[in-house]
Amino acid sequence: MSRTFVGMPAFPAAARAALADTQLRHNLAHATGVIRAKRAAVVAEVENWEELRLAGAAVKDRALRDLGTHLVDLEAALTAGGATVHWARDAAEACAIVATVAKAHGVDEVVKVKSMVTQEIGLNEALAEEGIAAWETDLAELIVQLGDDLPSHILVPAIHRNRAEIREIFLREMGGAGRPAPADLTDDPAVLAGAAREHLREKFLRAKVAVSGANFAIAETGTLVVVESEGNGRMCLTLPEVLVSVVGIEKVVPTWAELDPLLRLLPRSSTGERMNPYTSTWSGVTPGDGPQEVHVVLLDNGRTRALADDVGRQALRCIRCSACLNVCPVYERTGGHAYGSVYPGPIGAILNPLLKGTGDPQTDSLPYASSLCGACFEACPVRIDIPEVLVHLRSKVVDGHRDDTVPKAEAVAMKAAAYAFSDARRLAAVEKVSGLAGRVLGRFGRATLPGGRRAAGRIPGPGASAWTSARDLPAPPAESFRAWWKRTDGGRR
Repeated sequence: MSRTFVGMPAFPAAARAALADTQLRHNLAHATGVIRAKRAAVVAEVENWEELRLAGAAVKDRALRDLGTHLVDLEAALTAGGATVHWARDAAEACAIVATVAKAHGVDEVVKVKSMVTQEIGLNEALAEEGIAAWETDLAELIVQLGDDLPSHILVPAIHRNRAEIREIFLREMGGAGRPAPADLTDDPAVLAGAAREHLREKFLRAKVAVSGANFAIAETGTLVVVESEGNGRMCLTLPEVLVSVVGIEKVVPTWAELDPLLRLLPRSSTGERMNPYTSTWSGVTPGDGPQEVHVVLLDNGRTRALADDVGRQALRCIRCSACLNVCPVYERTGGHAYGSVYPGPIGAILNPLLKGTGDPQTDSLPYASSLCGACFEACPVRIDIPEVLVHLRSKVVDGHRDDTVPKAEAVAMKAAAYAFSDARRLAAVEKVSGLAGRVLGRFGRATLPGGRRAAGRIPGPGASAWTSARDLPAPPAESFRAWWKRTDGGRR
């Protein structure tokens, strides 16, 4: 069974460990740099890119505003097309539905299209407990699965691995999961892809049941859409007898026509391509063509919780392109594992708390995993204002600790500041003390800041020590404004 994110430490601890891995940082910097450059080139070709972003956001917002109606329409269209629709409130229900379908057909394995939502619900682990092996067929997902690893990127789950590491994983693990890698395997990307193709081919040809997600679900026609670059999805969606698609309810698009801007935004923002090499669509069952039994599991798992949040619901526009990860300076240095979820990076920092709620230390740390630089909003093809949602979620985390028996150091500091600033005499006393501290720290500070001021050294205390060990805190001025005003008679001398 592959590892899961359960039990991961809070982001600061996980990020500190990731920052110490120089190979990881090199892999991330190279990969995200390449993807950023490809995206920039194809986006620059579109004269009305900002108008296209607005159109994509409008489509998603329209779907979310009347989500209940569109879901009912989707169910009716899918049922009319011969599909069986299931509703799942949470991960446990969704996993149970998929397992029931697989066991009804007496299989001990299924093949899978790359799917974030099935990772979100822990489907592979749940099927393993039922004696059913779930084989990932996306190249990057295969690397992660064979390496008993965890995905670290939405689009490229194995972005933290280089080709030499992938070669070692294939040589060591492929034989135990099926067709072994050739003994003379090299780390040439084409050769590695060829080994994966041969390894997966036998699984495609014998599989009776496949599992997929969907990039979009069109309510008007009951059509599910999967876009991909390798063709493994097309194999899973056409060869097996039975197809089970697990779809988050936010993936609904009202009409076929409204799919247009989304299919122009997604490939440019994700893979840096004008269009995806494979765009597969299906609407239930077609006699004699493709799977003859189709199940669609419509999953909530916290999405209605996010929908109820006036500020946070915009995160449900997300089309899983990963553009925000590729421009994020925090993600580039820590990688995806530090976020403790299948949804890493800026979108993960807001999506996880919105889906799960606050109160868990690991989840509560995610809204702070950002410098609020705004690059994620600029890159997002559907204009999710991630910095706005991050600040909103930070307020929720703070509100959740207001009644703590032992207040946090930050809360104590804020109360002390409020006490000082609410009275002129108290503020004057604080200014005198800070002026004395400024004269001392200014003389013995560790660095000179722009303007000639000195930076304070490391300040003792649990929170202050950690904060000032990585930042230059300006020493307080030796003379306060109040003292200067008094000395100069209001600046007249």
